Amino acid sequence: MSLLDQAYQILFIGTLTVMAVLLVLCLIRAVRGPRVADRVVAVNMMGTMTMVMIAILALLLDEGYLVDICIIYAMISFLAVIVLTKVYIGIYLEKKERGKKS
Repeated sequence: MSLLDQAYQILFIGTLTVMAVLLVLCLIRAVRGPRVADRVVAVNMMGTMTMVMIAILALLLDEGYLVDICIIYAMISFLAVIVLTKVYIGIYLEKKERGKKS
C-alpha cells in the first residue's frame, strides 16, 4: 500500500467519524424538536448523511454494490420525507380547521 493510499484511507476514516458524530447530533435534533418541521428536516439530513457515509464506504472498501445500495437508500429516504411532510401538513390543516370552528 502506497503512501497516497494510506492518506486516502485516513481521510475516509476521519470523514466517516465526523459524519457519525453529526448523525448523532441530528438524531438528538429529531427527538427533541422543538417543532415538527425541525424533526422532519433532521430526519431528511440523517438520510442524506447516511447516503454519503455509504458512498464513502464504497470508495474505502472498493465495492461497487454499495453504490447501488446508496441509490436505493436515496429513493427510500426521499419517499419517507415526502410521507412525513404529508402527515405534518394534514395535522397542521386539521388544527387550523379546529381553530376556525372554535
